[in-house]
Amino acid sequence: MSFPEKLHRLRHRLPTRERIFASRWARPFAPFFDKPYFWSLNRRKVALAVAIGLFCGLMPGPTQMMSALLVAYLLRAQLPVAVFTTLYTNPFTYLPLYYLAYELGRNVLGLPPPDLNMPEWHAWQEQSALWWSTYGKPLLLGVPLLGSLFALTGYVTVRTVWRCLTVRRWRQRHSSSAQ
Repeated sequence: MSFPEKLHRLRHRLPTRERIFASRWARPFAPFFDKPYFWSLNRRKVALAVAIGLFCGLMPGPTQMMSALLVAYLLRAQLPVAVFTTLYTNPFTYLPLYYLAYELGRNVLGLPPPDLNMPEWHAWQEQSALWWSTYGKPLLLGVPLLGSLFALTGYVTVRTVWRCLTVRRWRQRHSSSAQ
């Protein structure tokens, strides 16, 4: 089964926006979110939604989906794709991604490699401010930088792959009609 056929089957399995807003939980939000431009699947909207989801996926804790929903709402991107794309971060990927973000921020700031000695438990309160001032700056710079890199990569990838699939389908259609 080809990728477009899989995408077509997946699209028919997903709930429609009418079914979503028929739910008593989603009905109060219908005036805000039941707009065609939030649900249409086209190359620009989906690429923007993937970029938003990849950027917001690095937000701390439970704010990822809400921030993706808010940014997608403000930019009129495809809402479900933006929210779904944040799921690349999970308990297994969060620590490696934040370490990568820390290293990126550390390298951009030109800081030396870290001394990973954690403070003793009895000195935690006094030394935690020092620890955060030392390790927090690279992390605060690295997280948005890494999110921006992910967003740019996702945007370009979706636009390129979608374009290639469209051109291939167009060529197949024209080559079969020419025969």
